[in-house]
Amino acid sequence: MSQLFKVTIDGETTEVEPGTTILNAARKIGGSLVPPAMCYYSKLKGSGGKCRTCLVEVSQGSEKDPRPMPKLVASCSTPIMDGMVVKNITSPKVIEARKGVVEFLLINHPLDCPVCDQAGECHLQDLSYEHGAARSRYEEERRKFDRIDIGDKIQLHMTRCILCYRCVFTADQITDKRVHGVMFRGDKSEISTYISNVIDNDFSGNVIDVCPVGALTDKTFRFKSRVWFVKPMEAHRDCPKCSGKTVVWLSDKEVFRVTGRKDKYGELEEWICNDCRFEKKELKDWVIDGPRMMDRHSVISLNKYEKGIIKVEAPKKIGYGNTR
Repeated sequence: MSQLFKVTIDGETTEVEPGTTILNAARKIGGSLVPPAMCYYSKLKGSGGKCRTCLVEVSQGSEKDPRPMPKLVASCSTPIMDGMVVKNITSPKVIEARKGVVEFLLINHPLDCPVCDQAGECHLQDLSYEHGAARSRYEEERRKFDRIDIGDKIQLHMTRCILCYRCVFTADQITDKRVHGVMFRGDKSEISTYISNVIDNDFSGNVIDVCPVGALTDKTFRFKSRVWFVKPMEAHRDCPKCSGKTVVWLSDKEVFRVTGRKDKYGELEEWICNDCRFEKKELKDWVIDGPRMMDRHSVISLNKYEKGIIKVEAPKKIGYGNTR
């Protein structure tokens, strides 16, 4: 067994395997000291280091070399050293830098949350609520793009994209062929398909789940309902292409949409196929396992069995004005 490295993050100490990043060490501890991450995805190789929302301050590089790192570092790509001391929410530098990063991400992002299908489960919405400014200092014209269909069930809103590259890595690593990517450079960069090709592989719908904002949306769910008006239920079916373990979003007995099961950091537990996601929209297609435990701090967790079902004792007497 290899020697474990000790790391202290915001006063909390833990031990991790060598090579573990600061972000994953913080996730091991859990709680509010975990840095936000808009581009990092643990299941996608090469992800991370693009959005800069996970910046932290390293006040002690290691036990052998206690000098602090001169600049803030991306916690998703910086490995732990033995004896490292990290500041996240306890560092004024980090809080100020995170406000600047959020302001930068919102420069070209439209204020269309009231009509966006991602509202209520949007990571950028959570981040801007915590660190965003009340007003923007940006005076130049924002980038504008037309909505395009990059598949018969997927629509791309490039004006909402923050170029996290998650969808590109997903298509590149879990599908047979990738027909979309980042085109052009600098402020002209955009997600697009190669010569108007459409994404038509069996697992293309996963790009919707990995998108942290509302840039990629499910056309079968578009404008149907707000996420807080539907009930997420764990369900499964026998599927020859994937595990068949999903979350079905119900309103009464109608299936409004089907998504993969996500953990508390918004990452999919398992990839699901397009048949499960888009084609199986009847309640009879699924075996309902029970309500999905929501562990997010956004509005999506409200009234969604976040803390389980609480058993309440019945009153001793039935009648008006009873006291327990």
